Amino acid sequence: MAATTLALSSGHQMPAVGLGVWRMDSSALRGLIHSALRAGYRHFDCAGTHPRARPPPTPVQSLPPHIESNPRDSSPRRRGSMLCCGAAEVVEAAARFALRGGVELWNSDHGHVVEACKDSLKKLRLDYLDLYLIHFPVATKHTGVGITPSVLGDDGVLDIDATISLETTWHVMEDLVSMGLVRSIGISNYDIFLTRDCLAYAKIKPAVNQIETHPYFQRDSLVKFCQKHGICVTAHTPLSGSTANTERFGSVSCLDDPVIKSLAEKYGKTPVQLVLRWGLQRTTVVIPKTSKVERLDENLAVFDFDISGEDMDKIKALDRNYRTNNPAKFWGIDLYA
Repeated sequence: MAATTLALSSGHQMPAVGLGVWRMDSSALRGLIHSALRAGYRHFDCAGTHPRARPPPTPVQSLPPHIESNPRDSSPRRRGSMLCCGAAEVVEAAARFALRGGVELWNSDHGHVVEACKDSLKKLRLDYLDLYLIHFPVATKHTGVGITPSVLGDDGVLDIDATISLETTWHVMEDLVSMGLVRSIGISNYDIFLTRDCLAYAKIKPAVNQIETHPYFQRDSLVKFCQKHGICVTAHTPLSGSTANTERFGSVSCLDDPVIKSLAEKYGKTPVQLVLRWGLQRTTVVIPKTSKVERLDENLAVFDFDISGEDMDKIKALDRNYRTNNPAKFWGIDLYA
């Protein structure tokens, strides 16, 4: 059976199933997080998006009964939880009494790592983060700490800052650990070559590489390379984006594949549960997004069955090397070229 948590090289544990909340409406997010906490979620992920006004604090009385602050301590406590978010102001106080969290460093903040981290801590009202990731392996024009809309040049191409190296950024990320602001640090959207370079110059190696991976984009070599070197792989698009990426990028979802549907029926599960289970059996963390409360339990009900080796091979044969989440549509340049 797949593990419910995975050990990170930093010595901490990460829940194997999390909840992605990227691009969700902030007005509905607080209620969704409360429902997720009740369902048993302790891992939340929100990639950086456009800045939003911070919602008002959620009083401790409105949190689920088993989530509470320590009455003898003015600082919040967590109970085996992890919050990984980029648009920290969206999540804010809805879970702050229960969780410690992490933030993804946005592209325009590579030259302002400490300031960006402290800004997110202030917005979340936390004193440290569980996990801090470099969102993309590229530095772009700085427009202010925590300001995430991407700046395009006159040519319509992303305004990349070529004066800041990824190595420089990483060493400041390491400083955050020694400063006690962050427990674990990691990378996101790094390929094999960039990951290898990071391992070469790192004093603290990345605990996580968060990437797109699903049956249509399995990236087996990258997954194996990371795992061989003690880097936990997290799938930020474990369902190939489903409806969200179809609408945003015009991509095709693996959930509609006849093989996936047939195997899901065989195991008495939904296509979503089958694909999430496939990810878990690859020893990766999965963070499916949903805005529907009724889907929360469905996405967690993936630890009571095993996909056979023969059926894992059938899913492996579906690989199309098909990326569904490609910001080139908005940035005017393909960073993966």
